[in-house]
Amino acid sequence: MAARIRELPMAAAISFAARPRSESREPSGNPNSEYRLPTYFRCKGVAERGLALVMLILASPVIGLLILLIKATSRGPGVYSQQRVGLGGRVYTMYKLRSMRIDAEASTGPVWSPPGSDVRVTPLGYWLRKLHLDELPQLLNVVRGEMSLIGPRPERPEFVALLATKIPGYLERLNVLPGITGLAQINLPPDTDLNDVRRKLVLDQQYIAVASLTLDVRILLCTLLRLCGVRGEGTIRFMGLKREVALASELSPVAKVDTPPVAPEISTPAVESWPVEVAGEINIAAQAPMAAQG
Repeated sequence: MAARIRELPMAAAISFAARPRSESREPSGNPNSEYRLPTYFRCKGVAERGLALVMLILASPVIGLLILLIKATSRGPGVYSQQRVGLGGRVYTMYKLRSMRIDAEASTGPVWSPPGSDVRVTPLGYWLRKLHLDELPQLLNVVRGEMSLIGPRPERPEFVALLATKIPGYLERLNVLPGITGLAQINLPPDTDLNDVRRKLVLDQQYIAVASLTLDVRILLCTLLRLCGVRGEGTIRFMGLKREVALASELSPVAKVDTPPVAPEISTPAVESWPVEVAGEINIAAQAPMAAQG
């Protein structure tokens, strides 16, 4: 039976999502902070870097072939880089196989992908995304210690500070390294609005609280099956990973009234709401009180 999860009250979210206080300290975005990863995450980080190196070597021919196909079917490079926010608010460069036109955000700036089909995605990019093959270059980020194989999905700097002000506890997901895949990613679709982010945050918090070797192995196997085209809820349920998240607002009688979908609230963030980048980091110190409330 699928585990049914409710969005935690603000007071309970801290103890549910955070690691033991005696073991580590809150990330502050300061490169000189004394924040330490929880024990399991420190141990798995070393093992994952070695595993990611082996996987990167084995996947290199596939990555090379896909780069050639991308360059042959659309204008632009085969691999593109993008800034993301990692552990403790540190900004790093993430690599992906290009699945969109090179001018995808030329007129809009950073935006979320719209629900349904995205006209910016190339025909080949559609399949790269469907099979998650565009994520393969991120194995390099894992080898470099910037990402984990499994963890919360990294977000772009343009959105982090704004999401922290909109969603209590959002910065708690920066307590661990971001991941290529994770409990939230295999259960929920890409974000299109703030409620999508809230749902993923619930699962990110649960993962941080209960992460273990057996859980990671199941998530990794489920992800590998998706790469092979084996998809659907059946696989997730078989692995014991199915989670259903119901937000408090969706449980109220008012929320049951059918309403047309609304545009993402952060599709065009104001410049003044963007985080400040200092020496390759996101300055999240000012957002710490907000995180402590969630």
